Amino acid sequence: MVSSTTETVVSAPSPAPLANKLDSDVLSTDFGILPIPKRLRYDPGKPFHFGLLLNLSFGFASTFTVANLYYCQPLLIEFSKSFGVSYNEISQIPTLVQAGYAIGLLLITPLGDLVRRRQIVLLLVFVSTTLTIGLGITPNLRVFEALCFLIGIVTVTPQILMPLAADLATPERRASAISVVLSGLMLGILIARVLAGVIGNFNSWRIVYFMAIGVQCLVIVGAYLILPDYPAKNRDLTYFKILYTMGKYAVTEPLVIQTALINIASSACFTSYWVTLTFLFGGPPYYYSTLDIGLFGFVGMFGVLAGPFVGRLIDNLVPWYATLVATFLLIVFQSVQVGAGGINVAAVVISCFGLDVARQMQQVSLSTAVFNISTTARARLNAILILSLFIGQVIGTSVGTEVFVRYGWRACALLLLALYAFQLGMLILRGPHCPRYHWFGWAGGFEARKSVVEARQREKDSPSVTVTNGPMDESHPLPEKMEDDLVRHIESGDAANAV
Repeated sequence: MVSSTTETVVSAPSPAPLANKLDSDVLSTDFGILPIPKRLRYDPGKPFHFGLLLNLSFGFASTFTVANLYYCQPLLIEFSKSFGVSYNEISQIPTLVQAGYAIGLLLITPLGDLVRRRQIVLLLVFVSTTLTIGLGITPNLRVFEALCFLIGIVTVTPQILMPLAADLATPERRASAISVVLSGLMLGILIARVLAGVIGNFNSWRIVYFMAIGVQCLVIVGAYLILPDYPAKNRDLTYFKILYTMGKYAVTEPLVIQTALINIASSACFTSYWVTLTFLFGGPPYYYSTLDIGLFGFVGMFGVLAGPFVGRLIDNLVPWYATLVATFLLIVFQSVQVGAGGINVAAVVISCFGLDVARQMQQVSLSTAVFNISTTARARLNAILILSLFIGQVIGTSVGTEVFVRYGWRACALLLLALYAFQLGMLILRGPHCPRYHWFGWAGGFEARKSVVEARQREKDSPSVTVTNGPMDESHPLPEKMEDDLVRHIESGDAANAV
């Protein structure tokens, strides 16, 4: 068979260097001392099967690690009594936790593109568990605050697991895999507040942290027994180069910037909704107790549990269209809140459930689209997205509270509706198939089915890269990992080491 002139023919690498490369990919121990179960060791010839059990374990780990950030919020009054200080002093604790979390997002999360994810997950959960022991036993407020700050830094396990889920899942199941991890993360936020509020209402607040120690120990054991080892993706980069390229993605990629702006507005809406819901239920016409308000979080949990089903829908669509549907639904359900949120509790229940489901759909579809930019930079891309969500949380808490206190529930609801309209406007600036480096436009058509778009792309790219091992009529497609390495070396000008 005669090779097409459009083909790039790459000869097979010599056996010795390839064998050395594969040997370096395969580890038998964690940290040089803990044996990795044989079934979890990386085997380039036998990819891991990312099944439901493994996906659910990622979600479970996300739930009970991110909860560390939110246990303190319903317990501030109890902290004040226990440490004998004013409410003003104790109010610094959530701020310290969130400040630590922001530092962890910026400095630790990008490591997912540099080191082996199994080891960093085990280390992070071990450190957070050890620090939580201190929270449960210390009688000193300053020590407690310092430990809260440190726990915030290391509570980034879900942000390591989400890009790993995207790497392990097949392309046709990627959105579903991400949605399960995201559902676990959001469930952790809600469960932490409900459990801490209920336990703190009937028992010592320290019991909350003893419980947290127990569930984190389960996460460590589960991660050791279930989490597969996976090789580092960017051995040619240093830590500071990773941080530099993350900053570069944040200012040069139109899709990343568009997504970050939507995330900021969306997160501000979500946070403001839940913060001001406490004020709404505490006053007329509801006058609910603190316990009743805390238990209302279960309504949000039902919305979160619908996330994996939403992920399956996203798997069949071009991500842009899934984001469009989600943003439209956010506008619809927020309109319900604007119309009757302060009049009838049924309107709050409907808006609460609908907003949770639609927001998950929006976030999963946006993450799926951004992760497609680069398979070797997913941890850095995810760090940018989560930092944008964090910024939105800060804005939503302060602005939402201020508007509610000054102008009432309907004005606050109208502000959130305007922010959802802003998200829709940001989305339609770039069409579903807008070229990667175009800031605006609708080039590429309107096809919504992902399978059709991928089939067209395969047909277009099929002759582009082949690898030969012997005669020209025995050519084979270049594997995805080798293709990533090839592209990276070519971009850096290192053509000699392209394979």
